[in-house]
Amino acid sequence: MQSSRPRAMLSWSSGKDSAWALQTLRQQDEVEIAGLLTTVRQDSARIAMHEVRSELLEAQALATGLPLRTIPLPNPCSNAQYAAAMGPAMSDLVAMGVSLVAFGDLFLEDIRAYREERLTGTSVRPLFPLWGQPTDQLARTMLAAGLEATLTCVDANALDASFAGRSFDHALLADLPDSVDPCGELGEFHTFAHAGPMFQAPIPLTAGAISERDGFVYADLRPPER
Repeated sequence: MQSSRPRAMLSWSSGKDSAWALQTLRQQDEVEIAGLLTTVRQDSARIAMHEVRSELLEAQALATGLPLRTIPLPNPCSNAQYAAAMGPAMSDLVAMGVSLVAFGDLFLEDIRAYREERLTGTSVRPLFPLWGQPTDQLARTMLAAGLEATLTCVDANALDASFAGRSFDHALLADLPDSVDPCGELGEFHTFAHAGPMFQAPIPLTAGAISERDGFVYADLRPPER
């Protein structure tokens, strides 16, 4: 029997917030999740900002049991180039019966307005399942549920470089300066989620090199060598 619930794609960054958005959508059971939608840099086959390798992204999708749709973007990417890539993707989603794209955004009004503006006229509406939740409480709720994530990118203007590659855990929350949001919603850090109730099994990974460029510090996570 075909589901009567609206179909939604989940905008998937590979981080803890999109992972928790998936868990929340499944718990609410108000939409049919059609798959994960991720933009990937053409020059490196990595997720922008998070710098996560495509192999790990694919392993995540497999662990969620959901199909993955990637949209390649140039680097750098202008607004016009972004629109040119997203337009056909949105048309494809509509053809699949998708009427919603869910985002893991928490409280930034400008980001929400940007999402809404980009979807205007596409027949696809935005959905924000985590919106407005207090981020200190949300971070601890994620950890209590068993979510595990690693910091892959740190803004060196907000956090010490030593935070790159650290686990997102209670010790990290205790060490964050008061100026840093517990979920990194202001861009202070980005994560890769690799275990939790949204995954059928943990995603194996190994720690790679730490590098710094353009004011950001990156931890290069890798799939285990075979």
